[in-house]
Amino acid sequence: MTEAIESNRRNFDERVSIHVRDTTGAYMVDRFLTGADTLFPIEAAEIGDLASKRLLHLQCHIGLDTLSLARRGALVTGLDFSPRAIAAARDFSRKTGISARFVEAEVYDAPQATGETYDFIYTTWGTIVWLPDIPRWARAIAMVLNPGGKLYFLDTHPHVMTLEEKGACLVATYPWRTPGDAPLVCEESTTYTGDPTPIASHVTYQWLHPLGDILSSLIDAGLVIESVREHERLPYKHFPMMIDAGDRMFRLPTSELAMPLAVSITAHKTHRRDRT
Repeated sequence: MTEAIESNRRNFDERVSIHVRDTTGAYMVDRFLTGADTLFPIEAAEIGDLASKRLLHLQCHIGLDTLSLARRGALVTGLDFSPRAIAAARDFSRKTGISARFVEAEVYDAPQATGETYDFIYTTWGTIVWLPDIPRWARAIAMVLNPGGKLYFLDTHPHVMTLEEKGACLVATYPWRTPGDAPLVCEESTTYTGDPTPIASHVTYQWLHPLGDILSSLIDAGLVIESVREHERLPYKHFPMMIDAGDRMFRLPTSELAMPLAVSITAHKTHRRDRT
């Protein structure tokens, strides 16, 4: 397990310089530095008013979304396991003058690493596939949330993660649940932005988690589910057949049956007096 996580860390450390350079514009670095918001339409529409809320962004990578959340009035902390990503995030904070705290740590260690509690936990796009233990993830979130505090989670729909495009069809290819000690082994020589720069640490390990496991883990950790919404768009082409849907989003072509491609979950931590 430790070697799998370390392999993933090495991979993401290499991606950082490519993503900061942003030759394809996928991370909107130049636009961000001139004031643009990097959030995608789904989360931008759903997160609500963040003014003066203490917010923790889990798996923040190079921090552009974290700093975009700060521009919306949140008091932000970003957390990521990649030291190079955290260094890049701090550099963007300095360049823009946006106040933010960035912490290098595993998600599971967030309570100890941050030493604080928060009003809002934010985690979106490409997060839990890198985590082997979802109940532990949910417990860490519950520990860093203030009573009444809110979680916002958004990611690729778990069902979609089991599919692969083969020919003109989407075919069930991957297991719907990946055991913690048996991750999927993935080899990709470049990063996901379209930049052709080769990555030496090209082997990563990933875990698929059913929607039921995600929801049950949050409930078992003491959170109350407020909403579960499914969406027919993604901010990347998960399948080659996907087409431009506008606003930096992609969807399946009309020739395909519609299906949910993403899922968002909101939940809150109960006040002690609310419990029975």
